[in-house]
Amino acid sequence: MDLGTDTRSDRALLSDLSKGVKSRQAALVKEWVDIATWATRNIVTSPEQAATIVDGVIDTGVPIAGVGAPLVSEFNLMELVAVLGRSPDGGRGYVGRIIECAWRLPGIYAAVVEGRLEPWRAERIADLTRSLNADAAAFVDRQLAAVGGVGWAQLERLVTEAVIRFDPERAEAERQAAADARRVDVGEVDTNGQVESHSVLDAADAHDFDLALSRRAKIRGQLGDTDSFDVRRSKSVGDMARQDLSLDLLFTDEETGEVVAESPGRKVELSVHITDTALTSDDVDNPFANPVGRWDEGRAPISTAQIKEWLRARDTTIIVRPVIDLADCVPVDSYEIPDRIRRRVELRDHSCRFPWCSRPAAKCDLDHVVPHNKGGPTCPCNLAPGCRRHHRAKTFSNWRYVIVLPGHYLWISPHGHHFLVGPDGTRALDPPGLVDPDE
Repeated sequence: MDLGTDTRSDRALLSDLSKGVKSRQAALVKEWVDIATWATRNIVTSPEQAATIVDGVIDTGVPIAGVGAPLVSEFNLMELVAVLGRSPDGGRGYVGRIIECAWRLPGIYAAVVEGRLEPWRAERIADLTRSLNADAAAFVDRQLAAVGGVGWAQLERLVTEAVIRFDPERAEAERQAAADARRVDVGEVDTNGQVESHSVLDAADAHDFDLALSRRAKIRGQLGDTDSFDVRRSKSVGDMARQDLSLDLLFTDEETGEVVAESPGRKVELSVHITDTALTSDDVDNPFANPVGRWDEGRAPISTAQIKEWLRARDTTIIVRPVIDLADCVPVDSYEIPDRIRRRVELRDHSCRFPWCSRPAAKCDLDHVVPHNKGGPTCPCNLAPGCRRHHRAKTFSNWRYVIVLPGHYLWISPHGHHFLVGPDGTRALDPPGLVDPDE
């Protein structure tokens, strides 16, 4: 791209940018109005989880906004989200925030439509009010309409005040629950075999933990560890984890009277694509001598060097699974899906195959594309992962799909929109004309 051919002056360029911003803002406001209109036409009046016949399809009203906002058709919502080009969960949240404003925050909604409030700010407000009861949400809406825009800190204080004023039982429950918020989280492994950890601790426990890490790091340095102080503190966490029995927290077996001390060690589950000489070869110029492993839990690539380090670590158990031939297609006679077939489908497709859905395949149902009772075989070529929500859509609504190639699926929505789902993600197609779903 040649960036030097534009002859506009800075004044003209800035003017065009300003017009673009206004045009984009107007288009987004129109999208809000259209979605609110869609919601009025797709309200399901039955209680949540109660099946309802809508256009000949068993449907369920789902709540995607706060109390008092309407329930909308679950299957029609799927089509709206797909047309918007958003992920299933992200799209539900986006539509829910618009419905939250249109039904429970009318002042905020009017400000968006009139151009006095940016839609993204209104979405942030909707996120904070969704869990409020109707009176508390109305209070926030009135206060914001009276004072105009506020900062995020002030907005959060306003929501807190609304809870205290109009939902005192919830306020007290939240106050008591704060003491139960202490936790320690260990994140997913990164490409270098490291993880981030975050904790919320009692202040005294945190103080003691900090001193213990610093003390151990200092001792490590005195014993010859040349890593930085921060690295030695990090390594001390592993020391404490593997030496927790040094805290004298030993319990006697009630049946035998024995005191048994077992080290938990380390267990890392890897799905490794590897050649038979990869771990022993030193030929760095050979690409086959530098395979990439993948931790099943974290779904992250792991280098050969990291694999070797884990193999050498004391008290470490490594489970290595060989490469599975994804081209293998040996059907079984039964409807039940054996583990070997499930594993092949999960490795091939990785996630739910509904447009823009990213739920891991390991947490999905496996759907017989051609139903088993209609002659569809139980084999990888006739199976596709679908999360429970989208499996239901395919089974009970007018959503349908076909296999184009192994791992490539063409979905057709109830109103004829086409989506191609494959290894590279989802692509919305533009057919010459909308397809009649009854044809």
